[in-house]
Amino acid sequence: MYTYLALGDSYTIGEQVLPAENFPNQTVALLRAKGLAIAEPVIIATTGWTTDELAAAIEQSHLNEPFDFVTLLIGVNNQYRGRDLTEYKIQFEALLQQAIAFAGNQRERVFVLSVPDWGVTPFAEGKDRQAIAQQIDDYNMVNKSSTLSFGCHYTDVTESSRLHGADTTYLTPDGLQYSAREYGFWAEQLCPLVAAELA
Repeated sequence: MYTYLALGDSYTIGEQVLPAENFPNQTVALLRAKGLAIAEPVIIATTGWTTDELAAAIEQSHLNEPFDFVTLLIGVNNQYRGRDLTEYKIQFEALLQQAIAFAGNQRERVFVLSVPDWGVTPFAEGKDRQAIAQQIDDYNMVNKSSTLSFGCHYTDVTESSRLHGADTTYLTPDGLQYSAREYGFWAEQLCPLVAAELA
């Protein structure tokens, strides 16, 4: 029975969607459909968390078992709060090292997702969408570079978030968080990558 740890914020816990509809659980469902025995994911994520808040929660969770694979998606709240990009890089890399440790030091079993662009959603009406997009790109340049330098997998969900961000069928009623439909797209990208590493 393979084990899975998902680390993140609202995009991981799936704010306003059923637990089965968030991307970790949809990924598990797709892997099970491929015949892989996957346990229910362990999720450490809460809406609003920044990198340092996720790190604090991990420390308080007292997790010590290795997991067969780990996902990490964090940074949108750093951007939203106007936090320093250099600070993000330092804290993100510390989280990435922690994720690798949780994966039994198997770097290839850590899967990072890019930060989605909330600036295209209805929630961002009246805000500087171009500035938000540029800042999200800057954050993703940092997390992608770090992820690849550490030898982990990187999945871009930002393009999808920009493509679907104005389509209410991909969003929850608040016009900000994503619906099961968008998370399903992310799971479809992750599933073959994870399956290949577990095979």
